[in-house]
Amino acid sequence: MQLNFGICKVSIAPLRKVASDRSEQVSQLLFGECVEIIEIKGRSWIFVRSLFDGYEAWMDPKQLHLIDEATAEKLRYSDHIALEMVDSIRSQKQAMPILMGSSLPTFDGLSLRLPFGKFEYSGLSIDLTKPFNPIDILQNVAKKYLHAPYLWGGRSPFGIDCSGYVQVVYKAIGINLPRDTSEQVNVGELVNFVPESKTGDLAFFHNQDGRIHHVGIIIEQGRVIHASGKVRLDPLDQYGIYNLEKQKYTHRLRVIKRLDLGVTEDE
Repeated sequence: MQLNFGICKVSIAPLRKVASDRSEQVSQLLFGECVEIIEIKGRSWIFVRSLFDGYEAWMDPKQLHLIDEATAEKLRYSDHIALEMVDSIRSQKQAMPILMGSSLPTFDGLSLRLPFGKFEYSGLSIDLTKPFNPIDILQNVAKKYLHAPYLWGGRSPFGIDCSGYVQVVYKAIGINLPRDTSEQVNVGELVNFVPESKTGDLAFFHNQDGRIHHVGIIIEQGRVIHASGKVRLDPLDQYGIYNLEKQKYTHRLRVIKRLDLGVTEDE
């Protein structure tokens, strides 16, 4: 049996640009997310493709539990997502912290049966198979990250970048977005004007070269929540993000996109 896949068995696993601990972190795996192993380099590094978003990078194989393809297919789609900032999963032998946005495959409301052990989890989570209000969940989860520090490649409350932030917030309502801003901007329908925007719309911003380089979530009309230095809530108008502390515009608005959240106009 070929074990060409893996599931993240630690709280956070760095994904790196090249096979070195000194290399730039380009993304992270959260607990419970699965990957396909593309290449093996010695005993210390593997090149993987995330089954959640297709992102490819190098990582330490010790942070994975190896599984076969059939098991990966069963575990890659998790109906439960952890919504606690940080809580623990516990077995008879150990307790381990997991973070908001982690996948909880096989979770039955009390325990998880994973290839590397059986664990109990009593923290807050969402069951994506049951009815929920996506706008309420999106707003609550987005605001839980407020003041989380900016970290290039980060996807956790203890360090997160702008596109990673958008990705994990939408993960909490069952929407899988690409990892990078340059790909996220291709998703959804165009919103023509800021006054037409709604909670849950994505606002994209460009630099002096015209390249899309930043993204945030419109949390209500005229305000955007985004990761810039830290996760922060700022005014938004047709020009862009206005930073009240700096008393100036810091990001120039390029486009607003709307995703299908399954919400009707009446809601």
